[in-house]
Amino acid sequence: MAELFGESLTREELRRRSGQLAAYGGVRLMELADGTERGIRMLEFRTGSGLRFSVVVDRAMDVAEVEWKGASLGWHGPSGLRAPALHEPEGENGFGWARSFTGFLVTCGLDHILGPEEVDASHYSYPGIRTKRHGLHGRVANIPARLTGYGEHWDGDRCILWAEGVVRQATTFGEHLVMTRRIEADLGGIEIRLSDRVMNEGFAPTPHMFFYHVNLGAPLLDVGARYVAPIADVVWAAHAARYRDQGTGYALVPAPQDGFSEQVWQHETAADAEGEVPVALLNDRLGLGLQVTTRKDQLPCLFEWQHFQAGAYALGIEPSTHHVLGDTAARERGEMIWLSSGEERHYDARFTVLEGAAALEEAEARVRAVAMQPDDPYPVPSGNFRPLIGRAQI
Repeated sequence: MAELFGESLTREELRRRSGQLAAYGGVRLMELADGTERGIRMLEFRTGSGLRFSVVVDRAMDVAEVEWKGASLGWHGPSGLRAPALHEPEGENGFGWARSFTGFLVTCGLDHILGPEEVDASHYSYPGIRTKRHGLHGRVANIPARLTGYGEHWDGDRCILWAEGVVRQATTFGEHLVMTRRIEADLGGIEIRLSDRVMNEGFAPTPHMFFYHVNLGAPLLDVGARYVAPIADVVWAAHAARYRDQGTGYALVPAPQDGFSEQVWQHETAADAEGEVPVALLNDRLGLGLQVTTRKDQLPCLFEWQHFQAGAYALGIEPSTHHVLGDTAARERGEMIWLSSGEERHYDARFTVLEGAAALEEAEARVRAVAMQPDDPYPVPSGNFRPLIGRAQI
């Protein structure tokens, strides 16, 4: 049944109360019409519980806005939403990606993640292309999806809001990777569920790298908000040479700062008995939080992105298929995922709203039951990049 406004309501009870389900929630398709976002198709989800979020069909079906009872949980970057036709993937030495970087969820991949890099492309057996230049975090986030369906589905007295789409990243002399994405939320629910399937539809073995760039912003992100994760080891910090210079450790959020230089960490996480890794940002003052749950066997690595610059204030929770070392290092360490023709990988994530002190305490207790994160806000990075085993190399 749907939990709405303090009642548990059956499908029949909802039908009796209104001529359309839209009185309570639902999914609708719209098109944006002004500025750089002109022409972008967007799906609006309303669960009726206070959770509203938008899925940007023309940006890989990523999740742009997430709100809880009118309060924004996701990040709004300075660029705003930008139509894919305006995107320049080769621009600015591979950093043009940042001119389209905004929103709660930005998917990274499908054949490259992390910094711009030139890598070997001889596996495509095309004499004219021996190497390939990748931009920051790959291409997929700016590819429009083919929307295959959306709407409301009843399963007994449970109503599931859903959307599905297909994102194709392909070129004649290179990769042919297809991501099929399904997004769900329950009427009356407090959680977004994401399921992705990435398949090699080509006939050459193809490298595959993937991660979710989950970006949290104000008002959820605020001074004193706490980053909570089952951290077994702090592996790496991009800013190790200036570790304490900005007065910001890994666990506690400061106020927005002028001249803040981004900090990125890699954490080795533990998983619970079901193989899941819960990570959360908790704002005790607001009694509000957001938990990201992924699977350790799908996304074994975790990055934490801190961008506390005034005017672009953000924190990223980033579960990943690979270490922060990058594309070339993954190949050299025998850790690249090589998808053979027809082979696929699956990824699942849940994004759960936490409201009230009890919910925040429960989420923190769940994380601490898996692993106790370091008390020291500046733990010395171990440099221990554990081998990602079981990945056959070509």
